[in-house]
Amino acid sequence: MTEQGTVTRVGAALGEQGPRPSLRRDASLPALLAGLVCIAVSFSGPLVVVLAAAAAGRLDQAHTASWIWAVSIGSGLTCLLLSWWTRTPVITAWSTPGAALLVASLGAFPYREAVGAFLVSSVAVAVFGVTGLFGRLIRAIPVGIVNAMLAGILFTFGAGIFAELKAAPVLVLGSFAAFLVAKRLLPRYAVPVALLVGAGLAAATVGLPVHLGDGGPVRPVLTVPAFSWASLVGLALPLTIVALASQNAPGLAIMRASGYRPDDRLLIGATGGLSVLLAPFGSPGVNLAAITAAICTSPESHPDPRRRYVAGMSAGVLYLVVGSFGGMLVSLFTGLPHALIAVIAGVALLAAFQGSLAAAVADEGGRDGAVVTFLATASGMSVLGIGAPFWGLLLGVATHVVLTARRR
Repeated sequence: MTEQGTVTRVGAALGEQGPRPSLRRDASLPALLAGLVCIAVSFSGPLVVVLAAAAAGRLDQAHTASWIWAVSIGSGLTCLLLSWWTRTPVITAWSTPGAALLVASLGAFPYREAVGAFLVSSVAVAVFGVTGLFGRLIRAIPVGIVNAMLAGILFTFGAGIFAELKAAPVLVLGSFAAFLVAKRLLPRYAVPVALLVGAGLAAATVGLPVHLGDGGPVRPVLTVPAFSWASLVGLALPLTIVALASQNAPGLAIMRASGYRPDDRLLIGATGGLSVLLAPFGSPGVNLAAITAAICTSPESHPDPRRRYVAGMSAGVLYLVVGSFGGMLVSLFTGLPHALIAVIAGVALLAAFQGSLAAAVADEGGRDGAVVTFLATASGMSVLGIGAPFWGLLLGVATHVVLTARRR
């Protein structure tokens, strides 16, 4: 890569020309700490949703650790390499809404078929990214209906916070109160604070039987994928839509809002392609991050937007380190009380639920279809072995088409 080529690439990302980047000069403590905060948020909140999905699929500890290893290594490689290549803070992660979808659907399919669905979904995301079909797909399905499907998936997690009140009132109310206080004073750390306070309350009330295991590196478990129409329609299709509409689209929007001009074909194509390789090890997909991306693209990472790519690289290195010893995380989190997991998963997804619900009903013309989608998805129904997210999407689109055609 020539000096002019590097300058041009960075200039294109920011919309202007600038000096040649130098990692030694650009590295800064705030950017490195931003990467650390990004990892802390990812592994203290969204990871709980992944573990809940693994439990719903009845995965043993080895397969669960392999899953965490796959999504962590995938996130680490893409953060590190894409941030370095584009000289912009590219933050990737597993899809928390996708994991929430798997909580509701994974148990209905054999694990090999679920891996097959992960593989097909990753291929689809890569194709949509590389060919530029991503934008066309997002425009084809009304935004309100996609968000209503996501809100229906997340509804169970929000309600789960209060469903545990009877069993562990002190734990639930204390954790939720800590979340609210931290959300007001230290919004970045709200979920980690809720987790720490909840763990303390759990130890004092219902008990906290956790351990760290042997601490050795993870041994990835290779699973030969299997395919069925039910898993492709019930898992692969909703997972693809959620990945594109609820992860990659907001991820690109956050980068653009920070002044960058991300190459969506490169970023989505690269994350989708690596997800294809990691799917047999349990990864449901690596996508552009949204919440944690805001940490690394903000001025707190560095006042100069051209030097914030270091935060992305910092996050990538930490993903690789933590993911390599993911078995310790599995041992730690699987010992947490069910009530604590429910509360932390719920508060970690509150912002996503709020945003999805607001977007679902924002368009008055498409509100009927969005409401049908939300209700059908939140019902948790299963027909012909296919889960509620697909049927909610199908019924919502049908409702929208019928009512729109009638008005016209």
